[in-house]
Amino acid sequence: MGREQPFLTLIAQKLLLMMKKRIFTGAGVAIATPMLPDGSIHWDELGRMIDWQIENHTDCIVICGTTGESATMTDQEHIDSIRFAVEHAAGRIPVVAGAGSNDTRYAVEMAKEAKNLGADGILVVTPYYNKCSQTGLAKHFEMIADAAELPMILYNVPSRTGVNISVDTYKYLSGHKNIVAAKEASGNISQVADLRAACGDDLDVYSGNDDQIVPLLSLGGIGVISVLSNVMPRQTHDICQLYFDGKVKESAALQLSLMPLIHALFIDVNPIPVKEALNIMGFAAGECRMPLCAMSEAHRNTLKVAMQGAGLI
Repeated sequence: MGREQPFLTLIAQKLLLMMKKRIFTGAGVAIATPMLPDGSIHWDELGRMIDWQIENHTDCIVICGTTGESATMTDQEHIDSIRFAVEHAAGRIPVVAGAGSNDTRYAVEMAKEAKNLGADGILVVTPYYNKCSQTGLAKHFEMIADAAELPMILYNVPSRTGVNISVDTYKYLSGHKNIVAAKEASGNISQVADLRAACGDDLDVYSGNDDQIVPLLSLGGIGVISVLSNVMPRQTHDICQLYFDGKVKESAALQLSLMPLIHALFIDVNPIPVKEALNIMGFAAGECRMPLCAMSEAHRNTLKVAMQGAGLI
């Protein structure tokens, strides 16, 4: 009997993991938040942008992420943005809501709000500034996942937060039934390879960097959460779809052709360049909220050259 218990526990764990829900496959757009001249959210334009994304085959809307300027949103704006995206998408494609914070209690409450508002999943960044331990990270993510009862994507972006999710922590968290994926923006391909080897099918992986979509797919990734998709949704979707269809050379060639634009979209702090690109394309994205300020004229010219090369203008 003593030998049966660990075996039964293992079966129970595997059954829980089999119940995990994949939110999307392909290219999800980390959508920018358009602003009016007074700094308030331009809801009509956000609706136009969501429609344009869906028409051009984006596979998921990720609202209130870094690119969406969630860091400078009020609580009510955050809630209203999630509600708007869910209602406007109207089930056409999934909506993932940013619900991260360096305050675990706040993140728990925002995750609950996302569920109540009808989001299909949540994206939760590592706590920033506090710089907690790996044990603290695990407890933080577990508390949010328990409370949200939604499929949850871990967001690892140490360049912004000062904290990296270790492979051991990924492995541990992959055993949680609600933690279904990771957005890997560490830029460390070796870490992604180790993560995939450790977690296998227990944790999906999305690229968090547009210049590494194909490398992440080659390691078993299932897509990207993308800044590039804001301005080239169809092409970003196609990079993934071509790869899934076995057309690896074509997928790689498409990504490589877009590298000048990808680099230009990060010539300044995200989302400054991508909002400028959207404005140039005719969207009323407006300016970023302070402390993010307008890009220099030299950077703007570099961006325009890259956009011309990609056929955007």
